[in-house]
Amino acid sequence: MTPERAARRATVHAMHLAHIDAAERFESVDGSTIRELAGIVSLPSRQQSLAEASVPVGGETGEHYHPIAEELYFFVSGTGRLRIDGEERDVVAGDCALIAPGAIHKLVNAGDEPLRLLCCCAPPWTAADTVLTGG
Repeated sequence: MTPERAARRATVHAMHLAHIDAAERFESVDGSTIRELAGIVSLPSRQQSLAEASVPVGGETGEHYHPIAEELYFFVSGTGRLRIDGEERDVVAGDCALIAPGAIHKLVNAGDEPLRLLCCCAPPWTAADTVLTGG
């Protein structure tokens, strides 16, 4: 084994695994329901977080931004309307949206089933990095 590989192996820790059904639900600052799979409150992820969010039929998130975190939304089911810095687009399962730090965004469920998405934040999501705008 090369010294570089030995050094890398020495810094790798045991595998960490989470299942969505074991993730505890909580209401986010923006009003969506969250189940965090990796991040500060779940798996020991230090550089990013991954969570499932859901917005009920007829529901919407509070307009907000994250001063520090970059965020990805990957839509799993349902249909919605996503607004980022004033630009609005329809979103469906399979779509992925990049939300830059500081970008004001809001998500509306425009369908007849819960809107489900995976949210990835880097650095990991915290309530302190969520600023509601009132819009």
